[in-house]
Amino acid sequence: MTDVHRPFLAALWMMGSVSGFSLIAVSGREIGGALNPPEMMLYRSLIGVAIIIAYATLSGRRHEITGDRLGIHVLRNLIHFAGQNLWLYALALIPLAQLFAVEFSSPLMVALAAPLLLGERMTATKLVSAVIGFGGILLVARPFAHGGMGPGILLALAAAVAFAGTAIVTKRLTRRVTVVCILFWLTLMQSAFSAALAGWDGVIALPGTPQLPWVLAMGVGGIVAHLGLTKALALAPATVVVPVDFLRLPVIAIIGMLAYGEPIDLWVFLGGAVIFFANWLNLAGVRMRALVSGKA
Repeated sequence: MTDVHRPFLAALWMMGSVSGFSLIAVSGREIGGALNPPEMMLYRSLIGVAIIIAYATLSGRRHEITGDRLGIHVLRNLIHFAGQNLWLYALALIPLAQLFAVEFSSPLMVALAAPLLLGERMTATKLVSAVIGFGGILLVARPFAHGGMGPGILLALAAAVAFAGTAIVTKRLTRRVTVVCILFWLTLMQSAFSAALAGWDGVIALPGTPQLPWVLAMGVGGIVAHLGLTKALALAPATVVVPVDFLRLPVIAIIGMLAYGEPIDLWVFLGGAVIFFANWLNLAGVRMRALVSGKA
């Protein structure tokens, strides 16, 4: 929980975050024919390194970038790297709205895993939220419908699991290091991971002139998305921030319809609404327990 309550400013930061995540998705679609996911991640991460170093320098925060907890940084960024690549592969296979809806299940996975990995208490609210959220995933994925659980949905679910793992490791990191430090090692290490994976065959494709603006947009969008989310959580409780984050679903659905001719799928919206409610219920339970214990 945060001791600073500025919900309007937090909502503005979240709108920036929503724009950043949407920009990543559109950029990935636009350059997917020229670059594979590891190559996209390479250029995105290199741009991110430059932005973070410039930000840390101009804000006088370069001293925050240290080698403390380097092993945990490696673990976090390996998990995040896997999730990002799985997400980009899924991006080419399923509609944008469906991908985002499945991704929203990640916080529920965190709620289930936190008692085992972070020592947090498992509560009835967390269990109920997870069951409701699983129902929402079934509505989005429709495994028993025509076509069943396709590769795109499976990749998106695997990405959500990886993002949940990233969140858990990040929570441990933020007890010791700052966000600037986390983002620096994130972008630097993912640059190295991407170069190794993209260049395993000795060839790394360079973006052509048509792709360059989209590569830049992906790099900027990634920093904006995560910085906006972090800033918003520092200004308002998660119960305020998360509902704004769910605006990503209708926003990306409209983008998918207008830019790529993807139909508006009511099942995806219904499932997304169920997943949203499950997340809200879990966060409300956390807030209530904090109030009762006098920590909010």
